[in-house]
Amino acid sequence: MYKISDIADKMDVSVDTVRYYDREGLMPFVERDKSGRRVFTDHDLNFIEVIQCMKQAGIPVKEIATFIDWCMTGDETLEQRYDFLADHEQQLETKIQQLEDNLAFLRWKKWYYQTAMEAGTEDIHFLDGTNIVDPNERKRYEKQIADGQLETK
Repeated sequence: MYKISDIADKMDVSVDTVRYYDREGLMPFVERDKSGRRVFTDHDLNFIEVIQCMKQAGIPVKEIATFIDWCMTGDETLEQRYDFLADHEQQLETKIQQLEDNLAFLRWKKWYYQTAMEAGTEDIHFLDGTNIVDPNERKRYEKQIADGQLETK
């Protein structure tokens, strides 16, 4: 048996957050002791892991509550649960790709400024006689990565 503080520690959230999750219907499985305090079992930890994963994936609380309701309903909701997870998996993959693209761009700009600082001027990246970045600079950077000359972290 686990107390609410144990669960809060496991989820890395406050006790108030666990209470909020309970009020929002994310924990209909939780029993209460004779004093009315929530008590959690090892079985409950499986649901808590699902809730935590979904929260970290950015799924809204109301949608998580719906998913948990489907879990509590049983086998007749298997397809709904599968479709829900497949949809959110695709959304998360899209978000991850966007973040990877943003990270790659930031790394390119970091390289840009590092090489400019080393040269003492940003002019090394410009087309002659302009302040327009030479498109070949990005290609040069990407070639250095491909050739293993630069770390990408």
